[in-house]
Amino acid sequence: MGQLLYLVHRLPYPPNKGDKVRSYHLLQHLVKQHRVFLGTFIDDPADEKHLDTVRQICPDIHVERLNPRTAKLRSLAGLFTHQPLSLHYYKNASLQSWVNQTLAENNIDTVVIFSSVMAQFVGDSERPPMLVDFVDVDSAKWTQYAPDHRWPMSWLYRCEGENLLAFERAVAQRSVRSFFVTDNESSLFRNLAPESSHLVETISNGVDADFFSPDPNRPSPFETFPTSSAKIPVVFTGAMDYWPNIDAVTWFVTDVLPALHAQWPSLCFYIVGRNPPQEVISLAFPGRVVVTGTVKDIRPYLQHAAVVVAPLRIARGIQNKILDAMAMERPVVASQACVQAINARPEIELLAATTAADFVNQISALLQSPQRSANVGQASRQRVLYSYSWAAHLSKIDPYLNFKANP
Repeated sequence: MGQLLYLVHRLPYPPNKGDKVRSYHLLQHLVKQHRVFLGTFIDDPADEKHLDTVRQICPDIHVERLNPRTAKLRSLAGLFTHQPLSLHYYKNASLQSWVNQTLAENNIDTVVIFSSVMAQFVGDSERPPMLVDFVDVDSAKWTQYAPDHRWPMSWLYRCEGENLLAFERAVAQRSVRSFFVTDNESSLFRNLAPESSHLVETISNGVDADFFSPDPNRPSPFETFPTSSAKIPVVFTGAMDYWPNIDAVTWFVTDVLPALHAQWPSLCFYIVGRNPPQEVISLAFPGRVVVTGTVKDIRPYLQHAAVVVAPLRIARGIQNKILDAMAMERPVVASQACVQAINARPEIELLAATTAADFVNQISALLQSPQRSANVGQASRQRVLYSYSWAAHLSKIDPYLNFKANP
């Protein structure tokens, strides 16, 4: 058994959004064979009640509370230092002190970083070998945001992309290995950071297919919305305080839904996810669009959906929301960029769309053929069972966890 320091930018529980799903399963994987010292933040007061659960998984834990509003103000210091705003957002003296003490008092074999910004807490000198799970190329995400916003936000996002890439490259050079969620993300980073290209690997996401499995006794949640007379639920799931998700549902309601309603008047679009901002709440319309906010369990919404959609126009890496729906035997229509990141047979296990017309045509074709819809859903689950086991993917990190002993 080795001793690991695991630094995560957000409490890795509950696994209710993409990054927390991955960080949670990575934690579960690490504690099976190692003692893990976990340093992390809580940025949502709702997560406080889950601390005891995390302590049962990993007793050696240090948690700092992070207020997103004050953190955003603090991050503006990066404008004057030409550092990524993201670093200042997570800068924390108390966590830094705990990391220093943990490294000094324990024989740490390996430091595991989840999200590059957490590497700032580990100095360059006299530190154990470091592994970094970048997940996605975050710098590219900020750069991708820029054209969709007006100045000064476009300028701010472009600067953040450039500064964060410089930091990512520096982190990769300090690391034994850098991991990304898809081969496309790995390839992108190799091109952006050629000096570290030989140290980049892919660790794909997985799905808990036992948890995300259809249950004939699971009741439909759609009957609980009396204002909706719809009999055809089309569902989107995701954290609704995340800008790409906001953009996706706004575009879908504005550009796709009118044409769908013309063909399917009883269709209703359900936006299922926590913390919807006012711009998402305002999309609600009786009988046509329902914004649920936080739900206790997304599985009923997935299982009883006629179609699940993922119309993300800005997407990096694998979208867990798609894998979850596939595991629930639901046909999924997703944007082309999302489909390309997933190992699935097009038109058989996962359907792709690019334009609004594409989404309308794909969804309509599924609704017109219940048998095809069922076939796609069944094939989707089989794909998840075959290709997306967490244990199989995360085992790729194991050879590097005792790097000090086995260079």
